[in-house]
Amino acid sequence: MTKYTDDDSNFGANGPFFHIIRQGLNGLADGDDYFDLLAADVVFDYVISVPGYPRHVEGRQSVIDLYRGYDDYMKVHRADHLRVYRDTEAGVVILEYQVHGESVQTGRPYHNHFVSIITVENRKVARWRDYLDPIAVFEATGWPDTSA
Repeated sequence: MTKYTDDDSNFGANGPFFHIIRQGLNGLADGDDYFDLLAADVVFDYVISVPGYPRHVEGRQSVIDLYRGYDDYMKVHRADHLRVYRDTEAGVVILEYQVHGESVQTGRPYHNHFVSIITVENRKVARWRDYLDPIAVFEATGWPDTSA
């Protein structure tokens, strides 16, 4: 288990992001929080992302380290509009969903759309390919700074 199990952080057992992911993976993957869903050797690929973000991450601990400061950066208030597409024989799930919150630094609203292609093996997430709308991140965080 991870440090997030009993809290309402973005990735915790009571958090909106974990709730929608758990809903999408219902019956396929087990875990008490978001990180607990991941296999120890999970592979993440961020296919569409933002500048400076890694494109490829290997291992659950590396994913935990990547998201360690996320709650200081972005607060997710709710996640919704879930669509789930499953190929149970291949162990692949495609999740479409939205997250809504605000940037902690700017206070600006954050509304993003995601597509996550997830491969599940032995009831754990083995691979995660993520697609997001980078413009939504830019609008929430004020990047690039155009005030100069």
